[in-house]
Amino acid sequence: MAAGIVTDMFVLAVDTSTPQVTAGLVHVAELPGERAANGRRSPMLEELSAAGHVDARAHNEVLTPLIRTCLADAGLGGGAARAVGAVVVGCGPGPFTGLRVGMATAASFADAWEVPAHGACSLDALAHPGGEALPGDVMVVTDARRREVYVAAYRDGRRVWGPAVMAAAACADAVLEDVPDFVPGQFVGDADKCADVRAGFADTDVAAVVADSRITGAYPTPAGLVAAAVAELEYHHDEDGPDADGDGEPDHTPFSATAALAGPAAALVPLYLRRPDATPPKPVPKSPAIPDVDVAKRDGA
Repeated sequence: MAAGIVTDMFVLAVDTSTPQVTAGLVHVAELPGERAANGRRSPMLEELSAAGHVDARAHNEVLTPLIRTCLADAGLGGGAARAVGAVVVGCGPGPFTGLRVGMATAASFADAWEVPAHGACSLDALAHPGGEALPGDVMVVTDARRREVYVAAYRDGRRVWGPAVMAAAACADAVLEDVPDFVPGQFVGDADKCADVRAGFADTDVAAVVADSRITGAYPTPAGLVAAAVAELEYHHDEDGPDADGDGEPDHTPFSATAALAGPAAALVPLYLRRPDATPPKPVPKSPAIPDVDVAKRDGA
């Protein structure tokens, strides 16, 4: 353990919300004296290992081998059960099958290791690519298929709109309706879909500025997933923290990322954002050749 570190832990992070299967091991450390403007410790996130495989149809086949590779690359191997303190998994938005694979696998590893499994919005992870929030106004966009996108808007890493699923051309009007001063300087995620969303700003008042914005093709990273999970845990700590004095307000005790990650986790809930393609089968009419039977008479009632 490095000198001066108060608390630290290893976190396994996985995501299957995009065509890329992502896995990695992240070292989370909190240093004395390192505090953000709000007076809280700002955790350091270091990716010890990371692996990705792009194949939207192979999530189930490649995720567990990727996890084992990452653990071995980080020097844990068979000792992972004793070393890993928490698991973080991207909960979407994303396709039904992909999300189920990632979340079930993450929950299985967490259960086997007897550690908590925390969910994170995969779009939030893209807004924190290396564990640090992207500055300024940013739109995160991924492919939702059916000529739609999953999209969310961020300001200095904090989500200010979304997540939502809609046609790319509709995103500009939707976000500006709710956040009128939003001027995206960067689009992150699926590069082609980002370009489609950016084009939708052509008829807005910020068209000239947005036209020069940067597009960055990216997938969720392990450090980004952990950063997203920590941000969500901190939010709930502020909103739903303990109320020891009974005044009806949270006590605002100091937030610790490592303590929160090691603590109880909420149930994993997938962000599907729309109904599945599958529909219940239509009832098949009874064949006239099958006689009606009075069950009560047959049983002698």
